Amino acid sequence: MHVPDGFINAPVSAAAGVVAAGAVAVSLRGARKELDERTAPLAGLVAAFVFAVQMLNFPVAAGTSGHLLGGALAAILVGPYTGVLCIAVVLLMQGVLFADGGLTALGVNITVMGGVTVLVAYALFRGLVLLLPRTRRSVTVASFVAALVSVPAAAAAFTLIYAIGGTTDVPLPKVLTAMVGVHVLIGIGEAVITMLTVGAVIAVRPDLVYGARGLSAPLKLRVDGELVDAAPAVPEPVPARSPKKLWIGGVVTALVLAGFVSFYASANPDGLEKVAADKGIDAKVRPHAAAESPLADYGVKDVDNARLSGGLAGVIGVGATLAVGSGAFWAVRRRDQRTGAQL
Repeated sequence: MHVPDGFINAPVSAAAGVVAAGAVAVSLRGARKELDERTAPLAGLVAAFVFAVQMLNFPVAAGTSGHLLGGALAAILVGPYTGVLCIAVVLLMQGVLFADGGLTALGVNITVMGGVTVLVAYALFRGLVLLLPRTRRSVTVASFVAALVSVPAAAAAFTLIYAIGGTTDVPLPKVLTAMVGVHVLIGIGEAVITMLTVGAVIAVRPDLVYGARGLSAPLKLRVDGELVDAAPAVPEPVPARSPKKLWIGGVVTALVLAGFVSFYASANPDGLEKVAADKGIDAKVRPHAAAESPLADYGVKDVDNARLSGGLAGVIGVGATLAVGSGAFWAVRRRDQRTGAQL
């Protein structure tokens, strides 16, 4: 759902940029409370993993493919504020290095793929976790539903932005029906990927999953025939476990996905590309400003072997996203520590 330059007019693109900048600013402040010495490096890993999995387009229907948006996954793993920042970092790297998603449309993309997906997914996720039994299985079920709903919600948000600032005259009901319809199918793939990833991390390090915090229910005692909360036990100090093994495993997984598995991704146009071509939304699309980038279209310039070219581009993308994301999140964390010390 990477919106290219030319789909949305300049005034609305600028307004979306202001909204996106505001969302990032709010998220920078909120992320200071979500990040600590263990989760800060995990946040950079989540950004790199989302980048890698977004290269894996999967077929859906009628010559259309889809890929992970990642908002639900990022929000559940590292928190909603940090999740918005993760997606913003991914979109920035994709737009600047790989000519994927227009630079003038960056605000639209961050608003739709970052803000809307995280807001819808995490609100639904928290509601479901409160209603369901407080177990790890409930977290994975809630993550499935939240991810599934977040994708058509993002499609509907794009349609609203298109209705306000679209550069082509296409009937809105047709755009809405086509966008939501195909992205419901893509949402199923998103939900499966999110559920499996969240479940895998919970299985090995539940303490690092933001959405799984506080799962244990308070102990109940029966007093005079009524159940009351028992006084919480005072836990003995337990040394914090390093996330190093999880981090290394995640980096290796992302590199394998982007550097090797991505070669087998579907070549069909994704949901937005397909709808745009069918409905004429792309009539005024403009060439990307970074079209001459050495990594444009996820290939390395002057490397003729397609498998090698795409694999190298994927590995470079994972490394760059990991470096930029980790650096940004460490900076946010250190600033919070300095602010706390001053207070």
